[in-house]
Amino acid sequence: MKTVGVIGLGNMGRGMALSLKRGGYNVLGFDAAPGIAEKLEAEGVSARASIADITRDSEVLILSLPTSAIVEQVVLGEGGVVANAKPGLIVVDTTTADPNSTKKVAAALAEVNVGWVDGPVSGGPKGAATATMIMVLGGSDEDVAAVEPILSVMSAKRVHVGPVGAGHVTKIINNLLTGVHLLATSEALRAAEAVGVNPEKLVEALNGGSGRNSSTLTNYPTWIFNNKFDSGFTMKLMRKDIRLAMALLSSVGANAPVSTETGRLWAESEKSIGDAEDFNRIVQFIEPK
Repeated sequence: MKTVGVIGLGNMGRGMALSLKRGGYNVLGFDAAPGIAEKLEAEGVSARASIADITRDSEVLILSLPTSAIVEQVVLGEGGVVANAKPGLIVVDTTTADPNSTKKVAAALAEVNVGWVDGPVSGGPKGAATATMIMVLGGSDEDVAAVEPILSVMSAKRVHVGPVGAGHVTKIINNLLTGVHLLATSEALRAAEAVGVNPEKLVEALNGGSGRNSSTLTNYPTWIFNNKFDSGFTMKLMRKDIRLAMALLSSVGANAPVSTETGRLWAESEKSIGDAEDFNRIVQFIEPK
């Protein structure tokens, strides 16, 4: 499999496409926004004019899209992947998506002999551009093995966590924990600062102890203390992922008071922190009394 198509050339898809090109693959690109794919032609990515075109010309098709609804439209809609795929194509969906939607889409593709791997990613735009992402994979052993050489040139680590849908469940849980960590750490830092402890020194100390977490190790040092807030991941996307997590917990009747409160606070933050803001802005959210 030497020809790989990438649908969705935003912050993540663009980096993945270029990583694949550096890895020696013939890379095709499509984005619904006019001119986006064409801008990558100077870097060796061949633009396609439609979903139908890129589907027919690809042996593996990677989706980098914002939501499950858009994935369904791209795959199941008129002129979409199902209508144009050749048997033997494998679709890899890197979207953070609803597992129920994932199973629906994968089943429709299976009817036309097209494989599916849900492969959501962690690492942000920098990870996509430098091929240092982490991927969690859901799919059959055969499909995961078939795309492993391709995924290995666009990511640093891959974990096959189970059948179709398992990758998306894992990613949702990961982002839920990220949401918990950011809120809990922001509360702890405000409390410590109120009694005179320097927040940056506190984080340095926490990172040597058992209180460390993703926000102390990465978010605060990289995007928060320096006021950059430019991770490339928005409040809108994180709120979407938290909503998916809440739906997942509800569907299994989980007793999860901490997670439930996290979901409420992220939703409440919409009143004061805009969708376009960096998701790390949540640390500045204080619910009005």
